[in-house]
Amino acid sequence: MMYKMRTLIGALALLTTTLAPAAEVASIDSPGKVLTVGVTLNGEGRPGYTIARHGAPIVGESRLGFIFADAPKFERNFTLAGKATSSFDETWEQPWGERRFVRNHYNELRVALLDNHEPHRTLDVVFRVYDDGVGFRYEFPDQPTLHNVNIVDELTEFDIVEPATAWWTPAGEWNRYEYLYRHTPLAELSQAHTPVTIKCASGLHIAIHEAALVDYSSMWLRRVDGQRLKAALSPSSQGARVQRTAPFTTPWRTLQIADNAGGLYMSDLILNLNEPNKLGDVSWFKPYKYVGIWWEMHLGTSSWASGPKHGANTANAKRYIDFAAKNGFRGVLIEGWNQGWDGDWFANGESFSFTKPYPDFDLKAVTDYARAKGVHLIGHHETSANIAHYEAQLGDALDLYARLGVDSVKTGYVADAGGVKALGADGKIHFEWHDGQVMSRHHLHVVTEAARRHIAIDAHEPIKDTGLRRTYPNWVAREGARGMEYNAWGEPVNPPEHEANLVFTRMLGGPMDFTPGVLSLVGQGGRQIQSTIAKQLALYVVIYSPIQMAADLPENYAKYPGPFQFIKDVPADWSDTRVLNGEVGDYVTFARKDRNSDDWYLGSLTDENARALKVSLDFLDDGRDYLAQIYRDADDADWHTNPHAIVIETRKVHRGDVMELRLAPGGGEAVRLVAAGKRRGS
Repeated sequence: MMYKMRTLIGALALLTTTLAPAAEVASIDSPGKVLTVGVTLNGEGRPGYTIARHGAPIVGESRLGFIFADAPKFERNFTLAGKATSSFDETWEQPWGERRFVRNHYNELRVALLDNHEPHRTLDVVFRVYDDGVGFRYEFPDQPTLHNVNIVDELTEFDIVEPATAWWTPAGEWNRYEYLYRHTPLAELSQAHTPVTIKCASGLHIAIHEAALVDYSSMWLRRVDGQRLKAALSPSSQGARVQRTAPFTTPWRTLQIADNAGGLYMSDLILNLNEPNKLGDVSWFKPYKYVGIWWEMHLGTSSWASGPKHGANTANAKRYIDFAAKNGFRGVLIEGWNQGWDGDWFANGESFSFTKPYPDFDLKAVTDYARAKGVHLIGHHETSANIAHYEAQLGDALDLYARLGVDSVKTGYVADAGGVKALGADGKIHFEWHDGQVMSRHHLHVVTEAARRHIAIDAHEPIKDTGLRRTYPNWVAREGARGMEYNAWGEPVNPPEHEANLVFTRMLGGPMDFTPGVLSLVGQGGRQIQSTIAKQLALYVVIYSPIQMAADLPENYAKYPGPFQFIKDVPADWSDTRVLNGEVGDYVTFARKDRNSDDWYLGSLTDENARALKVSLDFLDDGRDYLAQIYRDADDADWHTNPHAIVIETRKVHRGDVMELRLAPGGGEAVRLVAAGKRRGS
């Protein structure tokens, strides 16, 4: 009886401890007192955090911590060893981007946690709190009991308080990031890539992502229960998903928080949480537009492989160079010029040479011809995700491009998820994920080696974008979602809502090489693209990238000289950006100001529904006339029945005017606002 009594008393004591409410041990407000972050410890010493907005909870108590492969986990038995706060406010200039100047204004809270059961083990958690979001990361000090850190998984949680819906793509599946977005109740999310975009019942919008993903595994989000999401790190062949040596910091776990969808896009949280430019003077990279030997291969009219259909031959390359020079495009992308595309290149990529062209392609002659025409070739390195093979040739391949004046390279990693071939420390090939720690290291290796040679990188089948373009401004764009090629051969093709989803999901990470401008609106076998021709123009303003492709065939642009004029006119670099309206997956309207003139550009697009939107032109300079060159859907336009119906017209406008946009189903509108002189009396 005495034994049973003691057992019962022990169980009750344990239950009391487990259920003991968490106590807030530290807190901090954002500079404008919009957001408040609290740090908690419960009766078991489990650390957590909360977020409130204007005093109302939006993230409930959410756990922090780690599971290690070879050491007791960081989960409980912590006490607060110290805390400190600070403030920071600066405005920094982007060498290129959506806007020229970015304000970085936050309050910081640093808490030091001491593990009482494992003496001398400590962990710091740092929170940076902005008015429009929160970033937090873990900092591992060097300590005798945890010098080599082998992380199996994180215990980081995000417990969303309000009932909510979410836009997300599945993580851990075969096709990397290239899925259509799902829109479900948040409570039905399974496992997702970030950014995950959430709309609460009150209308509040939250996007969960990460910033500064360096030498670490990407964070997925797995739903635990209800609306509680937990970090899940991308797998590794080595068991432990992250292997680091202390001291080190993790990537920032981020929450962008805004009243509406447009506020999410306008947040600079992701950029601000990255370190400043490490490359120094990067004036050698200038944003540009380009054409290339690309769409014809997706149409199947030419091939990457050698033979009678080989697209990357000298004569065809010169044809594209002539087209680029005539129409003001700086770059020409040439895919399939190098040996290795014959046979099953997708299987292993071991046949690729990154320095040897096919016999029908004279690389030096083509680059010389381009230089004489004022055009730059864009190099191409498809690796089939065999990075062991690629890294062995990387230096020679980049040196070749540097000698020839090729100052941008599109890299590719076509392979199923989990199919990356990497050379391990044991000298053997291991299979890794596109977004694991190995690929985090690989991409930065490529980017920094390219930077040494003044070469910019555009990565396809990449690791996701987490704002590293601030630190490494030669990492100018990447793919990381379903692009235009799915409209050539995809089953299904991208639906009309796709781009309105991308703006408020994938694009929160950074620029995307979406490759717009297919004015023919036709893919393989006559497959119809679910877009009007006006929407293809609007994409140049809506889907941001400092490199923008005119993806269609030259002969198709000759068929549509009116719409093609907008593609020739629209810039690829901006001094200011405004989101004028928008709802995730439904519609959006942008205004962007050219960095090299006083002109503004407006782009608006919709999903499968026709819309009438009114936008005020109050972003224009006061007292100045503008000539609005308008490219709009005709009254009878429809992506399905009449996609090429477009009206091109001009009229004078000025600040304060209201422009009515009538968007057809699957449609859009593009406007160039050319600044004229000051009006009299202004």
